[in-house]
Amino acid sequence: MRFRRLAAVVPAVALAVLATACGSSEKTVDTEATSGSTAGALVGVTMPTKSSERWIHDGDNVKAGLEKLGYKVDLQYAENDIPTQVNQIENQITKGAKLLIIASIDGTAITTQLQEAADKKIPVIAYDRLIRNSPNVDYYATFDNFKVGVQQATSLLVGLKLKNEDGTDGSAKGPFNIELFGGSPDDNNATFFFNGAMSVLQPLIDNKTLVVKSGQTDFKTVAILRWDPATAQKRMEDLLTKTYSGGDAKVDGVLSPYDGLSIGILSALKSNGYGTADQPYPIVTGQDAELASVKSIIAGEQYSTIYKDTRQLADVTVKMADSVLKGAKPEVNNTKDYDNGNKVVPSYLLEPVIVNKTNYQKEVVDTGYYTQAQLGG
Repeated sequence: MRFRRLAAVVPAVALAVLATACGSSEKTVDTEATSGSTAGALVGVTMPTKSSERWIHDGDNVKAGLEKLGYKVDLQYAENDIPTQVNQIENQITKGAKLLIIASIDGTAITTQLQEAADKKIPVIAYDRLIRNSPNVDYYATFDNFKVGVQQATSLLVGLKLKNEDGTDGSAKGPFNIELFGGSPDDNNATFFFNGAMSVLQPLIDNKTLVVKSGQTDFKTVAILRWDPATAQKRMEDLLTKTYSGGDAKVDGVLSPYDGLSIGILSALKSNGYGTADQPYPIVTGQDAELASVKSIIAGEQYSTIYKDTRQLADVTVKMADSVLKGAKPEVNNTKDYDNGNKVVPSYLLEPVIVNKTNYQKEVVDTGYYTQAQLGG
Protein backbone atom coordinates (compact mmCIF):
# COMPACT_ATOMS: atom_id res chain seq x y z
CA MET A 1 0.00 0.00 0.00
CA ARG A 2 1.37 3.39 -0.93
CA PHE A 3 1.02 6.37 1.36
CA ARG A 4 0.84 9.96 0.29
CA ARG A 5 3.03 12.48 2.00
CA LEU A 6 1.34 14.94 4.30
CA ALA A 7 -0.01 17.76 2.19
CA ALA A 8 1.30 21.24 2.81
CA VAL A 9 -1.01 23.33 4.91
CA VAL A 10 -3.41 25.22 2.68
CA PRO A 11 -5.38 28.26 3.74
CA ALA A 12 -8.70 27.19 5.24
CA VAL A 13 -10.76 29.23 2.80
CA ALA A 14 -9.12 27.50 -0.17
CA LEU A 15 -9.82 24.11 1.35
CA ALA A 16 -13.44 25.00 1.93
CA VAL A 17 -13.83 26.13 -1.68
CA LEU A 18 -12.17 22.92 -2.87
CA ALA A 19 -14.48 20.76 -0.78
CA THR A 20 -17.51 22.59 -2.17
CA ALA A 21 -16.27 22.41 -5.75
CA CYS A 22 -15.72 18.66 -5.51
CA GLY A 23 -19.26 18.08 -4.31
CA SER A 24 -17.99 16.20 -1.25
CA SER A 25 -20.48 13.97 0.50
CA GLU A 26 -18.66 14.44 3.82
CA LYS A 27 -20.27 16.61 6.46
CA THR A 28 -18.86 20.14 6.07
CA VAL A 29 -19.47 23.45 7.72
CA ASP A 30 -19.54 26.88 6.10
CA THR A 31 -16.11 28.21 7.02
CA GLU A 32 -16.98 31.86 6.57
CA ALA A 33 -20.00 31.53 8.82
CA THR A 34 -18.21 29.59 11.56
CA SER A 35 -14.66 30.94 11.59
CA GLY A 36 -15.47 33.09 14.57
CA SER A 37 -17.14 30.29 16.50
CA THR A 38 -14.28 27.81 15.94
CA ALA A 39 -11.63 30.20 17.25
CA GLY A 40 -10.92 28.98 20.77
CA ALA A 41 -13.39 26.12 20.40
CA LEU A 42 -13.32 23.32 22.95
CA VAL A 43 -12.02 19.96 21.77
CA GLY A 44 -12.63 16.87 23.92
CA VAL A 45 -9.76 14.37 23.93
CA THR A 46 -10.16 11.03 25.70
CA MET A 47 -7.31 8.53 26.08
CA PRO A 48 -7.50 5.00 27.54
CA THR A 49 -4.97 5.03 30.38
CA LYS A 50 -1.84 6.53 31.88
CA SER A 51 -0.51 3.07 32.74
CA SER A 52 1.08 2.90 29.26
CA GLU A 53 3.60 5.66 28.59
CA ARG A 54 2.64 5.87 24.92
CA TRP A 55 -0.86 7.14 25.76
CA ILE A 56 0.64 9.85 27.97
CA HIS A 57 2.74 11.00 25.01
CA ASP A 58 -0.28 10.81 22.69
CA GLY A 59 -2.44 12.92 24.96
CA ASP A 60 0.25 15.51 25.61
CA ASN A 61 1.12 15.82 21.92
CA VAL A 62 -2.49 16.16 20.75
CA LYS A 63 -3.25 18.72 23.46
CA ALA A 64 -0.16 20.79 22.69
CA GLY A 65 -0.86 20.75 18.96
CA LEU A 66 -4.46 21.86 19.35
CA GLU A 67 -3.58 24.57 21.86
CA LYS A 68 -0.91 25.90 19.51
CA LEU A 69 -3.70 26.47 16.98
CA GLY A 70 -5.75 28.34 19.56
CA TYR A 71 -8.19 25.63 20.62
CA LYS A 72 -9.14 24.80 24.18
CA VAL A 73 -8.63 21.16 25.14
CA ASP A 74 -10.28 18.91 27.71
CA LEU A 75 -7.88 15.94 27.97
CA GLN A 76 -9.09 12.96 29.98
CA TYR A 77 -7.72 9.51 30.85
CA ALA A 78 -10.07 6.70 31.85
CA GLU A 79 -7.57 4.22 33.32
CA ASN A 80 -9.02 1.43 31.16
CA ASP A 81 -12.42 1.73 32.83
CA ILE A 82 -15.23 1.82 30.27
CA PRO A 83 -17.88 3.58 32.44
CA THR A 84 -15.31 6.28 33.26
CA GLN A 85 -14.64 6.91 29.58
CA VAL A 86 -18.38 6.98 28.85
CA ASN A 87 -18.84 9.64 31.55
CA GLN A 88 -15.89 11.66 30.28
CA ILE A 89 -17.31 11.80 26.75
CA GLU A 90 -20.76 12.74 28.05
CA ASN A 91 -19.23 15.52 30.14
CA GLN A 92 -17.31 16.86 27.16
CA ILE A 93 -20.53 16.98 25.13
CA THR A 94 -22.25 18.79 28.01
CA LYS A 95 -19.39 21.29 28.26
CA GLY A 96 -19.97 22.24 24.63
CA ALA A 97 -17.11 20.49 22.84
CA LYS A 98 -17.13 21.24 19.12
CA LEU A 99 -15.18 18.08 18.23
CA LEU A 100 -14.25 14.83 19.96
CA ILE A 101 -11.00 12.86 19.57
CA ILE A 102 -11.43 9.43 21.11
CA ALA A 103 -8.94 6.61 21.70
CA SER A 104 -11.51 4.11 22.88
CA ILE A 105 -11.06 1.44 25.53
CA ASP A 106 -13.79 -0.72 24.03
CA GLY A 107 -14.61 0.26 20.46
CA THR A 108 -18.18 -1.01 20.79
CA ALA A 109 -19.15 0.54 24.13
CA ILE A 110 -19.75 4.22 23.29
CA THR A 111 -22.40 4.12 20.55
CA THR A 112 -24.95 5.97 22.71
CA GLN A 113 -22.50 8.78 23.40
CA LEU A 114 -21.60 9.02 19.72
CA GLN A 115 -25.26 9.38 18.86
CA GLU A 116 -25.52 12.19 21.42
CA ALA A 117 -22.58 13.86 19.69
CA ALA A 118 -24.17 13.41 16.27
CA ASP A 119 -27.44 14.89 17.50
CA LYS A 120 -25.48 18.02 18.44
CA LYS A 121 -23.52 17.94 15.17
CA ILE A 122 -20.23 17.25 16.98
CA PRO A 123 -17.79 15.43 14.66
CA VAL A 124 -15.76 12.50 15.99
CA ILE A 125 -12.23 11.41 15.13
CA ALA A 126 -11.22 7.91 16.22
CA TYR A 127 -7.62 8.03 17.44
CA ASP A 128 -5.47 4.95 16.76
CA ARG A 129 -8.27 2.55 17.77
CA LEU A 130 -11.24 2.20 15.45
CA ILE A 131 -14.62 2.83 17.08
CA ARG A 132 -16.98 0.10 15.97
CA ASN A 133 -20.68 -0.37 15.17
CA SER A 134 -21.56 3.30 14.83
CA PRO A 135 -22.27 5.52 11.83
CA ASN A 136 -21.16 8.51 13.89
CA VAL A 137 -17.40 8.19 13.39
CA ASP A 138 -16.23 10.77 10.88
CA TYR A 139 -12.52 10.04 10.52
CA TYR A 140 -9.84 7.69 11.77
CA ALA A 141 -6.12 8.42 12.33
CA THR A 142 -3.83 5.47 12.93
CA PHE A 143 -0.90 3.43 11.70
CA ASP A 144 -1.14 0.63 9.15
CA ASN A 145 -2.15 -1.94 11.75
CA PHE A 146 -2.11 -5.00 9.49
CA LYS A 147 1.42 -4.04 8.48
CA VAL A 148 2.37 -3.77 12.17
CA GLY A 149 1.49 -7.45 12.53
CA VAL A 150 3.39 -8.35 9.37
CA GLN A 151 6.44 -6.52 10.72
CA GLN A 152 6.21 -8.26 14.10
CA ALA A 153 6.14 -11.67 12.44
CA THR A 154 8.91 -10.68 10.05
CA SER A 155 11.16 -9.56 12.91
CA LEU A 156 10.46 -12.86 14.67
CA LEU A 157 11.65 -14.76 11.58
CA VAL A 158 14.71 -12.53 11.24
CA GLY A 159 15.56 -13.12 14.89
CA LEU A 160 15.26 -16.87 14.36
CA LYS A 161 17.47 -16.50 11.25
CA LEU A 162 14.79 -18.01 9.05
CA LYS A 163 14.79 -14.76 7.09
CA ASN A 164 17.30 -12.02 6.42
CA GLU A 165 16.31 -8.38 6.80
CA ASP A 166 16.16 -8.01 3.02
CA GLY A 167 13.48 -10.72 2.86
CA THR A 168 15.70 -13.49 1.51
CA ASP A 169 15.91 -16.89 3.18
CA GLY A 170 18.17 -17.05 6.20
CA SER A 171 20.68 -19.67 7.27
CA ALA A 172 18.37 -21.51 9.73
CA LYS A 173 15.92 -24.22 8.72
CA GLY A 174 14.02 -24.98 11.92
CA PRO A 175 11.89 -26.40 13.31
CA PHE A 176 11.50 -23.77 16.03
CA ASN A 177 9.09 -23.75 18.96
CA ILE A 178 7.11 -20.53 19.18
CA GLU A 179 4.16 -19.26 21.23
CA LEU A 180 1.63 -16.65 20.19
CA PHE A 181 0.12 -13.75 22.13
CA GLY A 182 -2.65 -11.41 20.99
CA GLY A 183 -3.86 -8.04 22.17
CA SER A 184 -7.10 -7.10 23.90
CA PRO A 185 -10.16 -8.61 22.17
CA ASP A 186 -12.16 -5.39 22.64
CA ASP A 187 -9.52 -3.38 20.76
CA ASN A 188 -10.16 -3.50 17.02
CA ASN A 189 -6.45 -3.02 16.33
CA ALA A 190 -5.58 -6.28 18.08
CA THR A 191 -7.17 -8.40 15.37
CA PHE A 192 -5.39 -6.42 12.65
CA PHE A 193 -2.06 -7.04 14.40
CA PHE A 194 -2.76 -10.75 14.83
CA ASN A 195 -4.08 -11.30 11.32
CA GLY A 196 -1.12 -9.46 9.85
CA ALA A 197 1.29 -11.60 11.84
CA MET A 198 -0.46 -14.85 10.99
CA SER A 199 -0.41 -14.02 7.27
CA VAL A 200 3.36 -14.44 7.60
CA LEU A 201 3.56 -17.20 10.21
CA GLN A 202 0.74 -19.56 9.20
CA PRO A 203 2.47 -21.01 6.11
CA LEU A 204 5.52 -21.82 8.24
CA ILE A 205 3.30 -23.36 10.93
CA ASP A 206 1.59 -25.43 8.26
CA ASN A 207 4.88 -26.79 6.90
CA LYS A 208 6.21 -27.45 10.43
CA THR A 209 9.08 -24.96 10.20
CA LEU A 210 7.43 -23.29 13.19
CA VAL A 211 5.76 -25.36 15.90
CA VAL A 212 3.28 -23.87 18.35
CA LYS A 213 3.92 -26.54 20.95
CA SER A 214 0.99 -25.51 23.17
CA GLY A 215 -1.39 -25.84 20.24
CA GLN A 216 -2.86 -22.42 21.08
CA THR A 217 -3.14 -20.58 17.77
CA ASP A 218 -6.57 -18.93 17.64
CA PHE A 219 -6.94 -15.29 18.58
CA LYS A 220 -9.57 -15.77 21.30
CA THR A 221 -7.29 -18.18 23.16
CA VAL A 222 -4.12 -16.10 22.97
CA ALA A 223 -5.71 -12.64 23.46
CA ILE A 224 -4.77 -10.65 26.58
CA LEU A 225 -7.64 -8.53 27.90
CA ARG A 226 -6.80 -4.82 28.32
CA TRP A 227 -3.24 -5.52 27.18
CA ASP A 228 -2.42 -6.37 30.79
CA PRO A 229 1.26 -7.28 31.39
CA ALA A 230 0.47 -9.32 34.52
CA THR A 231 -2.01 -11.46 32.57
CA ALA A 232 0.58 -12.04 29.85
CA GLN A 233 3.18 -13.00 32.44
CA LYS A 234 0.79 -15.48 34.05
CA ARG A 235 -0.12 -17.02 30.69
CA MET A 236 3.55 -17.41 29.77
CA GLU A 237 4.24 -19.04 33.13
CA ASP A 238 1.35 -21.46 32.53
CA LEU A 239 2.64 -22.29 29.05
CA LEU A 240 6.13 -23.02 30.39
CA THR A 241 4.74 -25.20 33.18
CA LYS A 242 2.25 -27.17 31.10
CA THR A 243 4.11 -27.43 27.78
CA TYR A 244 7.84 -27.04 28.34
CA SER A 245 8.58 -28.63 31.71
CA GLY A 246 9.96 -32.12 32.20
CA GLY A 247 11.76 -32.33 28.86
CA ASP A 248 14.33 -30.78 26.59
CA ALA A 249 11.89 -28.60 24.61
CA LYS A 250 12.65 -24.90 24.78
CA VAL A 251 10.80 -21.79 23.60
CA ASP A 252 12.62 -20.33 20.62
CA GLY A 253 10.34 -17.39 19.87
CA VAL A 254 7.32 -15.49 21.18
CA LEU A 255 5.03 -13.32 19.09
CA SER A 256 4.12 -10.46 21.42
CA PRO A 257 2.01 -7.60 20.04
CA TYR A 258 2.90 -4.96 22.66
CA ASP A 259 5.94 -3.98 24.71
CA GLY A 260 4.07 -4.11 28.03
CA LEU A 261 3.18 -7.75 27.35
CA SER A 262 6.75 -8.44 26.23
CA ILE A 263 8.15 -7.29 29.57
CA GLY A 264 5.73 -9.61 31.40
CA ILE A 265 6.59 -12.50 29.07
CA LEU A 266 10.33 -11.95 29.59
CA SER A 267 9.82 -11.88 33.37
CA ALA A 268 8.12 -15.29 33.21
CA LEU A 269 10.92 -16.63 31.03
CA LYS A 270 13.58 -15.33 33.40
CA SER A 271 11.86 -17.02 36.34
CA ASN A 272 12.06 -20.28 34.39
CA GLY A 273 15.78 -20.15 33.73
CA TYR A 274 15.95 -18.22 30.49
CA GLY A 275 18.30 -15.28 29.96
CA THR A 276 21.59 -17.03 30.67
CA ALA A 277 24.52 -17.94 28.44
CA ASP A 278 23.42 -21.58 28.46
CA GLN A 279 19.76 -20.76 27.89
CA PRO A 280 19.33 -17.37 26.19
CA TYR A 281 16.01 -15.61 25.88
CA PRO A 282 13.85 -16.59 22.93
CA ILE A 283 13.18 -14.06 20.18
CA VAL A 284 10.47 -11.82 21.67
CA THR A 285 8.74 -9.14 19.61
CA GLY A 286 6.82 -6.05 20.76
CA GLN A 287 5.25 -2.76 19.78
CA ASP A 288 5.28 0.94 20.73
CA ALA A 289 9.01 1.39 21.42
CA GLU A 290 8.34 2.04 25.09
CA LEU A 291 11.38 3.17 27.03
CA ALA A 292 11.67 0.02 29.14
CA SER A 293 11.52 -2.17 26.06
CA VAL A 294 14.09 -0.16 24.09
CA LYS A 295 16.40 -0.54 27.10
CA SER A 296 15.59 -4.26 27.12
CA ILE A 297 16.48 -4.50 23.42
CA ILE A 298 19.80 -2.74 24.04
CA ALA A 299 20.47 -5.21 26.88
CA GLY A 300 19.87 -8.17 24.57
CA GLU A 301 16.61 -9.32 26.19
CA GLN A 302 13.61 -8.29 24.06
CA TYR A 303 14.55 -8.72 20.41
CA SER A 304 12.47 -6.09 18.63
CA THR A 305 9.63 -3.60 18.82
CA ILE A 306 7.51 -1.76 16.30
CA TYR A 307 8.15 1.97 16.49
CA LYS A 308 5.11 4.14 15.85
CA ASP A 309 6.06 7.78 16.11
CA THR A 310 3.13 9.12 18.09
CA ARG A 311 4.32 12.66 17.37
CA GLN A 312 3.37 12.07 13.74
CA LEU A 313 0.03 10.54 14.72
CA ALA A 314 -0.78 13.51 16.93
CA ASP A 315 0.24 15.91 14.15
CA VAL A 316 -2.01 14.19 11.60
CA THR A 317 -4.91 14.15 14.06
CA VAL A 318 -4.51 17.81 14.96
CA LYS A 319 -4.48 18.80 11.27
CA MET A 320 -7.51 16.61 10.71
CA ALA A 321 -9.37 18.24 13.60
CA ASP A 322 -8.41 21.73 12.46
CA SER A 323 -9.69 21.06 8.94
CA VAL A 324 -13.00 19.65 10.20
CA LEU A 325 -13.56 22.54 12.61
CA LYS A 326 -12.92 25.00 9.80
CA GLY A 327 -15.42 23.28 7.54
CA ALA A 328 -12.88 21.63 5.27
CA LYS A 329 -12.39 18.03 4.27
CA PRO A 330 -9.21 16.63 5.88
CA GLU A 331 -6.66 14.58 4.01
CA VAL A 332 -7.07 10.80 4.16
CA ASN A 333 -5.16 8.04 2.36
CA ASN A 334 -7.40 5.02 2.91
CA THR A 335 -11.12 4.79 2.18
CA LYS A 336 -11.61 1.02 1.88
CA ASP A 337 -9.98 -1.00 4.66
CA TYR A 338 -11.45 0.25 7.92
CA ASP A 339 -15.05 -0.94 8.07
CA ASN A 340 -16.36 -0.45 11.59
CA GLY A 341 -19.37 -2.71 11.06
CA ASN A 342 -21.59 0.18 10.09
CA LYS A 343 -19.53 2.19 7.62
CA VAL A 344 -16.08 2.41 6.08
CA VAL A 345 -14.39 5.17 8.02
CA PRO A 346 -12.11 7.49 5.98
CA SER A 347 -8.66 7.03 7.46
CA TYR A 348 -5.13 8.35 7.45
CA LEU A 349 -2.54 5.60 7.93
CA LEU A 350 1.04 6.20 9.03
CA GLU A 351 4.03 3.91 8.49
CA PRO A 352 5.36 1.78 11.38
CA VAL A 353 9.06 0.81 11.61
CA ILE A 354 10.78 -2.33 12.96
CA VAL A 355 13.34 -1.42 15.64
CA ASN A 356 15.97 -3.77 17.03
CA LYS A 357 19.46 -3.51 18.46
CA THR A 358 20.98 -2.65 15.08
CA ASN A 359 18.90 0.43 14.30
CA TYR A 360 17.48 1.84 17.54
CA GLN A 361 20.03 4.67 17.49
CA LYS A 362 18.92 5.83 14.04
CA GLU A 363 15.19 5.42 14.61
CA VAL A 364 14.51 6.56 18.18
CA VAL A 365 17.59 8.55 19.24
CA ASP A 366 18.60 10.43 16.11
CA THR A 367 14.93 11.36 15.52
CA GLY A 368 14.69 12.84 19.02
CA TYR A 369 12.07 10.39 20.28
CA TYR A 370 14.40 9.49 23.16
CA THR A 371 17.71 10.93 24.29
CA GLN A 372 20.77 8.76 24.82
CA ALA A 373 20.61 9.74 28.49
CA GLN A 374 17.10 8.31 28.79
CA LEU A 375 18.38 5.02 27.39
CA GLY A 376 21.23 4.95 29.88
CA GLY A 377 24.04 5.84 27.50
